[in-house]
Amino acid sequence: MVHLPNVIKEKARAIKLVVFDVDGVLTDGTLTYSADGEQVKHFNVKDGVGIKLLDSYDIVTAIISAKESAPLARRAADLGIKHFFPGTKDKWAVLSALMDELWFEPGEVCYVGDDVIDLKVMKKVGLSIAPKDAFWMVKDHADLITEAEGGRGVAREVADIVLGSRMPLDEAYIKAMLPGFEDKKI
Repeated sequence: MVHLPNVIKEKARAIKLVVFDVDGVLTDGTLTYSADGEQVKHFNVKDGVGIKLLDSYDIVTAIISAKESAPLARRAADLGIKHFFPGTKDKWAVLSALMDELWFEPGEVCYVGDDVIDLKVMKKVGLSIAPKDAFWMVKDHADLITEAEGGRGVAREVADIVLGSRMPLDEAYIKAMLPGFEDKKI
């Protein structure tokens, strides 16, 4: 993991909820359609490990996506993400309601997004992160830009940032190697 400025470490240490956009963050943003017209999405297993790591340390994860698709619903279910909001046009309204439900303040939220629809949220949370290949305007407003491009381990890198602000990462990963973790879908 890259050395982080102290201000980013402090912001990451306060995080209790990590929210991910999907296309361009958990996927590379490519939309593929089968001959039958079914949408196909490609997810990275490294991101599944990152999300499960966050969960194992009681850091809540959520997905807020403007699009709806069966592959996305399946991925969210496989990862056990309870806070799943597909087809969302106003991401801030949905996130605000979720923060109220969970009793979290904006400073306790990390949002990971890659395009202009994410800007409203990114400007209002404690830690905003954009993938390396995010739209330039989003990168200009992000607190941090990942080394990974969308769909190539962004969530795993975010998990490393959040957990690495609290403890040495080797300690965090030891918990991941405990019996039972390998049985979880990633």
